Amino acid sequence: MQITEIYKSLQGESTHAGLPCIFVRLTGCNLRCSWCDSEYTFQGGRKMTSEEMWDEVRRLSPDGGLVEITGGEPMLQERELLPLMRQLLDAGYRVLLETSGERPLERVPAAVIKIVDVKCPGSGEPDTFHIENLETLTPHDEVKFVLSGRVDYEFARDFTHRHRLAERVNAVLFSPAFRKHATGARDSSHCLLDPQELAEWMLADNVPARLGLQLHKFIWDPALKGV
Repeated sequence: MQITEIYKSLQGESTHAGLPCIFVRLTGCNLRCSWCDSEYTFQGGRKMTSEEMWDEVRRLSPDGGLVEITGGEPMLQERELLPLMRQLLDAGYRVLLETSGERPLERVPAAVIKIVDVKCPGSGEPDTFHIENLETLTPHDEVKFVLSGRVDYEFARDFTHRHRLAERVNAVLFSPAFRKHATGARDSSHCLLDPQELAEWMLADNVPARLGLQLHKFIWDPALKGV
């Protein structure tokens, strides 16, 4: 598999935010979101066998725990990824899969917690979500929308209601997009959408969703990799 990095940090997003987590970041993505903060994953990286990846995860967290498979788009390497996820599950790890949902997800092991990032209009990649993936969602999965403005918010709000997401999954997450090249200050000034404004919209509309901030970007410099 082509891997950009494997590291240990705190989970910065989802309902698992704040927990220690091993991140396995795969190389390659077929989308080009306008606010992407992981463009360094588009190419490069290094080849690793499943055994090498397994050894590195065990070195970082020998007693189990949380592992997130992310990217890029990890499902572009589905053939090699599926056995690795099963191996991690069999060893007692709790596995998260961060994916855009542009690739089919029906073969993902049922015990994997899918965090599906449905792209909004402001991403520049609307209508890329594979709508059949709604049927693969389970009560422990999560759906995330990264929002850069009011148009994105209304898209996410309407999608959430139309597809009854709150009844399908553990959580629906609305997250303000961060500026692509943010660095320095560790505060919400880097958000493309003011979290306070987003909170007020959500309260006014009684949206069945959770406001999420990228915790790691408030702990470390937003430009820092490997955290």
